[in-house]
Amino acid sequence: MKHILYSLILMVVVTSCKQEKALTAQEIVDKAIEVSGGEKYKASTISFDFRDIHYKAIRNNGMYQYERVFNDSLGKINDVLSNDGFKRFINEKQVKVVDSMAAKYTRSVNSVHYFVVLPFGLNDAAVNKEYIGDATIKNKGYYKIKVHFNQEGGGDDFEDVFMYWINKEDFKIDYLAYSYMDSPTELGLRFREAYNERYVNGLRFVDYKNYKPEDGILDLIALDSLFESGKLKLLSKIENVNIEVE
Repeated sequence: MKHILYSLILMVVVTSCKQEKALTAQEIVDKAIEVSGGEKYKASTISFDFRDIHYKAIRNNGMYQYERVFNDSLGKINDVLSNDGFKRFINEKQVKVVDSMAAKYTRSVNSVHYFVVLPFGLNDAAVNKEYIGDATIKNKGYYKIKVHFNQEGGGDDFEDVFMYWINKEDFKIDYLAYSYMDSPTELGLRFREAYNERYVNGLRFVDYKNYKPEDGILDLIALDSLFESGKLKLLSKIENVNIEVE
């Protein structure tokens, strides 16, 4: 009888400890940011090349300036996005940009800079995080975190929804997916697999294999299962080169 009672008490204690160790979405994301660079992101200058365009991000504890520089038929184009808004320079002279095009350029510049430093940015005020369960991909365990954005502060694409698969062992983001409006009436889905991990001056960077599901599949949450089953189509590789961090 005493042995049975002791076993029951032990089971309660073990169960209680497991419950106490359960992590929230916020705690999981905090750990992911920490292992990827943590506070170093907040005061850094990061430059890199992506698809023949040069990018540079200057962050200083809430102040930021994102740039992209490329050449076209008009000459040297320098797009600058900062706390003060968007500006375009052609051959080093600022030019006026109509609001609709400024919004388009802003989304384009911000998107590239957003993805290259993930998971930094997932603690922004407009971000809402939700732990929706566990997953297994290639025999590894993952926390599945869903992210959506408030309209205020969430940018023009605030209705986009993201999913992150964060490794249970090292808290690194190995996979992500997102839904977006491909047209005013059509939803698009993408799934990304991280590869080529490297650290530059203490910050983690990865490249991605970019996949899409078959036409008609609209379930963002199920993309990991489709990936495991080999039912996603590889569209492209997203590679950032010549990365420098100061």
